[in-house]
Amino acid sequence: MEGFRSLKEGEEVEFTFKRSSKGLESLWVTGPGGAPCAGSEKKPKGAQKRRSKGDRLNIASSFFEAFWCLMCIIALVFSVQVRKRMVSSQAKYELIQEVGRGSYGVVYEAAVRQTGARVAVKKIRCHSPENVELALREFWALSSIQSQQPNVIHLEECVLQRDALAQRMSHGSSSSLYLELVETSLKGEITFDPRYAYYLWFVMDFCDGGDMNAYLLSRKPSRKTNTSFMLQLGSALAFLHRNQIIHRDLKPDNILISQGRNPAGSPEPTLKVADFGLSKVCSASGLNPEEPASVNKCFLSTACGTDFYMAPEVWEGHYTAKADIFALGIIIWAMVERITFVDVETQKELLGSYVQQGEDIVPLGEALLENPKMELHIPARKKSMNAGMKQLIREMLSANPQERPDAVELELRLVRIACRELDWDT
Repeated sequence: MEGFRSLKEGEEVEFTFKRSSKGLESLWVTGPGGAPCAGSEKKPKGAQKRRSKGDRLNIASSFFEAFWCLMCIIALVFSVQVRKRMVSSQAKYELIQEVGRGSYGVVYEAAVRQTGARVAVKKIRCHSPENVELALREFWALSSIQSQQPNVIHLEECVLQRDALAQRMSHGSSSSLYLELVETSLKGEITFDPRYAYYLWFVMDFCDGGDMNAYLLSRKPSRKTNTSFMLQLGSALAFLHRNQIIHRDLKPDNILISQGRNPAGSPEPTLKVADFGLSKVCSASGLNPEEPASVNKCFLSTACGTDFYMAPEVWEGHYTAKADIFALGIIIWAMVERITFVDVETQKELLGSYVQQGEDIVPLGEALLENPKMELHIPARKKSMNAGMKQLIREMLSANPQERPDAVELELRLVRIACRELDWDT
């Protein structure tokens, strides 16, 4: 409504009753400076009826006007209480520039107005059940994490916007706006009023180094970088699995780089696993209600992810968190040997291992599904590779998920290899 502004929490207001020969015409609520507030003008039905000149208000009319005023005040108080729970992100963050765009949403570089700190703001339009489900999965996964980990993207806050209203989201909220999105995700169809535009805003860490794929392919191979990245990825995955989160779409494009420097002033990039739109939070083991949830006992059936990083059992539609181990094995092997392929749709060069079949390249997981006993030639290009690293990659890429290490064991073995061997290739 033009010329009006919304009430702020704790702001003092003034009630003004406007009268005329027609009786009570409107109720205005003004803030400091006399500015009218949104939703303050109300016209009772009785004000629409004309009275002949000289008519005086009878007792019934006066009672109706007093009752109407009381109802307006009650409605206004209720509106203020609702608005106390509504927040606006526009005042807190300033969008600087767009840094990424896709079918899922738009990502902006932004700044916190009070401190100037840089953050990333992802704006997702909830115009389809698919978008709503992806957004809620990411929100549920990141909001379920009770502590921060340097190699996992941190969710500062999530704001749900409907037109001019914005509400800070919390996991398990009973807000009607939030429940409408949950219902849409569960039913697979839009359940809210299509006349309103719904958006989810994710405020997260800002990573100024792009993604892992672009970062590595724009630089010469470095054993130091390989070692650092493998340790960080092992730590991130162990953290996620300890928090009962299966990522399901690990790939270099979904791993971001935050540029930094060590105490000596040398560049020291920090990896951050991001994009949790396909993730799954495991809430129970499915075996014993009293037994703590385990991602390695949580079986999933939805085949999802990116084909060149999908484990054989994901193609079948029956898998656990060990699928993340397989994806990380693809990433590590490709990083060590700089194995790349060109995406047919985007023509973008990507890090990833595969199987060559004639002129075609086939995802490794798909090839292992067809031939579980297929021998992997590791290393594929290098003349030699650290024996411990070679054995670990073989186990991570085993066709049988039971033969792969879990995330905790993987983290320990990567640390052990890094500590014992200064050179990954000897």
